[in-house]
Amino acid sequence: MERLQKILSQAGVASRRASEQLMLEGRVTVNGETIRELGTKADPAADDIRVDGRRIKIPERHIYLLLNKPRGYVTTRSDPQKRPTVIDLLKGVREYIYPVGRLDYDSEGLLILTNDGELTHRLTHPRFGVEKSYLVEVEGRPSPAAIRRLREGVDLDDGRTAPARVRRVQSRHSAAGATSALEVTIHEGRNRQVRRMCEAVGHPVRRLVRTRIGPVSDGRLPPSAWRELTPREVRGLYTAASASTPGPEATRQ
Repeated sequence: MERLQKILSQAGVASRRASEQLMLEGRVTVNGETIRELGTKADPAADDIRVDGRRIKIPERHIYLLLNKPRGYVTTRSDPQKRPTVIDLLKGVREYIYPVGRLDYDSEGLLILTNDGELTHRLTHPRFGVEKSYLVEVEGRPSPAAIRRLREGVDLDDGRTAPARVRRVQSRHSAAGATSALEVTIHEGRNRQVRRMCEAVGHPVRRLVRTRIGPVSDGRLPPSAWRELTPREVRGLYTAASASTPGPEATRQ
């Protein structure tokens, strides 16, 4: 017997958090009974578990994909506004998979998609604090004081950010003005966090590319292209999620 949201996640329906929302909305039934209690347990081998009337089943195998997301795609399976989604880029993939975490519409870079609910939970929950690195082009030239603020924590409307690793990679001048490239590594997963951090210190983001998720990186994967993660990479992600040290965000939650 396992918690229902974990079963739904393992079945590739959605992440645990999204599965909880499905339950609260009354869209999940077990043996014909609508279940809204988040602590409910079930047996995936014996019980008739359905979402929106469709019976779920645990996948025969887990699949792990790495996508280099371009700008102009939303990180979701479907979009009410009919914008292109990352799923549209996965030609030939038959399995029901979903994105792990998010990259916003204007952001680029590495994104993992899977039907492994346990890995999704570990990579997205702040308790595990898996690091993610970004190459960020910002307006202007951040001063040493601005860099220090990014490293030590920035006060945002949803609280102070945890310490981050930040280094200046490049500065350049053009007719359009000065810009700088920063490498930013965080272990939180707030909405548009890196963009908001940079804006808070007076340097709006022009371009943001995620370059690493835990131990996984791939500088040779072209935009819009995807590949399967190797077994070694999958093991590395699980190891990173087990060894990471929780940060202040995890303590607050």
